[in-house]
Amino acid sequence: MNEPPPLFRDQRKTDAEHLKLLAVFHFVVAGLALLGIGFLLLHYMVMSSVMSNPRVWEGQKSGPSPQEFFRVMKWFYVVLSALLVFGSAANLLSGLWIRARRNRMFSMVVGGINCIQIPFGTVLGIFTLAVLMRDSVRELYEPQHQCP
Repeated sequence: MNEPPPLFRDQRKTDAEHLKLLAVFHFVVAGLALLGIGFLLLHYMVMSSVMSNPRVWEGQKSGPSPQEFFRVMKWFYVVLSALLVFGSAANLLSGLWIRARRNRMFSMVVGGINCIQIPFGTVLGIFTLAVLMRDSVRELYEPQHQCP
């Protein structure tokens, strides 16, 4: 029996498509981080109004005062918003540099950090590392493939 010839893929075309998708998904995750900052701001405003309303705390007999509790919560908001800003900026830069085929190691580090952000960041991080570790993609990042 005659077997059909094997199908050959053009690896350069596949790599280009995967890198294009990676860049887009990094932009999406950067946007989701900015959206998270918006939700964090909304949460802060709701908590601030609840904590400043004395009628809510009239029956409290023990524990920290609402002002003390909210003082600690403000640090939570500061730290989480700083992480979201950092993540958004890192993913934005990574997406731009993937499109330009520059700073491959930076994108790999961002991909590794994204793995912590379940579920979207994990998928993006694994996909980023899998694509950027290919030898064929590594060649695309070498200086002779760069446009002046």
